[in-house]
Amino acid sequence: MTKLSVNINKIATLRNSRGGNNPDVIKAAIDVQKFGADGVTVHPRPDERHIRYSDVREIKKIITTEFNIEGNCREQKFVDLVLEVQPDQVTLVPDELGQITSDHGWDTVKHKDYLIEMISVFKKAGIRTSIFCDPVEAMIIGAAKTGTDRIELYTEGYAREFSTNREKAVRPYATAAATAHSLGLGINAGHDLDMHNLGWFSKHIPELKEVSIGHALICDALYLGLENAIQLYKRQLLH
Repeated sequence: MTKLSVNINKIATLRNSRGGNNPDVIKAAIDVQKFGADGVTVHPRPDERHIRYSDVREIKKIITTEFNIEGNCREQKFVDLVLEVQPDQVTLVPDELGQITSDHGWDTVKHKDYLIEMISVFKKAGIRTSIFCDPVEAMIIGAAKTGTDRIELYTEGYAREFSTNREKAVRPYATAAATAHSLGLGINAGHDLDMHNLGWFSKHIPELKEVSIGHALICDALYLGLENAIQLYKRQLLH
């Protein structure tokens, strides 16, 4: 079954909006695991506008499932943090400074040598690596040449088109996943996946190992409760 990793950045955003420690991000990490999540994802950024570097260190202490740290490996502070914390997985995202949210995958052809270098740093430390990729065959083939363990398919395009033509929306992702699987890459996915489009995506990507979901799940939790939202999302991964 595909694993659900819950991204708790938005809980940290809410905390930071008022100062103090309400909601408690560390308790949230404990609770999402208790409520059935298969992992916890965080994406620290240099301005610490949501998850703080200190949060990452504290979350590591209470992880009982899997810990996935996303971020920009072109920031040395991020690299140092990952090597210090030793998560189960690091997901490398080509963010630009000040970017509101991730919006594209790596150009694995142009940045092949750089990715080989950075991925080897994390793999030597025993950390599973995943890199953000668009559903483009050349980028998937390029990813396989970097030494990464997995790719994370950037699913904003799928989510945007899902409501008008779900068959067309999922097609490039199914093709990209099949290519990745044939090349020995594990397949993760994330970005704008929600209660409505997750099931269809999962059904058409049988090789899918993990989805990382934050914004939509936390929004749903405002109405449904955190435990109920996690269970409903996990149900979408059953097929």
